[in-house]
Amino acid sequence: MTLPRTPSLRLDGKRALVTGAGRGIGLAAAAALAEAGAAVTLTARSGAEIEAAAAELRAAGHAAAALVLDVTDQPAVAAAFAARPAFDILVNNAGTNRPRPFLDVTEDDYDAIMGLNLRAAFFVAQTAARRMVADGTRGAILHISSQMGHVGSARRTVYCASKHGLEGLTKAMAIDLAPHGIRVNTIGPTFTETPLTRPFFEDAAFRDDTLRRIKLGRLGQVEDLMGAVVFLASDAAAMVTGTSLLIDGGWTAE
Repeated sequence: MTLPRTPSLRLDGKRALVTGAGRGIGLAAAAALAEAGAAVTLTARSGAEIEAAAAELRAAGHAAAALVLDVTDQPAVAAAFAARPAFDILVNNAGTNRPRPFLDVTEDDYDAIMGLNLRAAFFVAQTAARRMVADGTRGAILHISSQMGHVGSARRTVYCASKHGLEGLTKAMAIDLAPHGIRVNTIGPTFTETPLTRPFFEDAAFRDDTLRRIKLGRLGQVEDLMGAVVFLASDAAAMVTGTSLLIDGGWTAE
């Protein structure tokens, strides 16, 4: 009898790029991929943060480099990808939010959130995928979405719209790119403690309501997402595409 063997979660020999990698979820994703053996390029607008993060990863024995890049600047994105071989893995993490009641949302709020969360994600993924196809790379694209891509929430109309859009984009991308051997998925975290979200939890009523909705009774930590990033990037997820892995503590189960 020949027993089946679990596909490897290792990423040795793979090249990965993570956007918004200077802190929070992006930094955790970069660290997870590096620990699994990938050579990781960390990108963000803040050079000091990603340089420091890349240096820490190298000090730990991993392969890491920093690339200062504004992902909303499409010519800069195109130039960055043109200057490098195809990446095997893209983690589209850069994102933002400006919580406001629907009646108070401004055009600037809308443009800022949609411009980074959806427009930039679309064209970064397109640019990465074009290079994968040109180089014959059978890669993996992972969008960091949100539980808010599956439900609604007060004060988050534009954010929810951007993340619902990202979920639809992922499904359609997966269909278009499957013939090229490129898989596309999302991760949907619940409220996770990061520099972006930490100020929200200073509001005791908001924090209490959030904890009530998360069935496991605690806020997410970036470490809760790291295994999912590696899984979706690896051969263990070879038949996983066009779907979302919700890491929401049970928020959307109700």
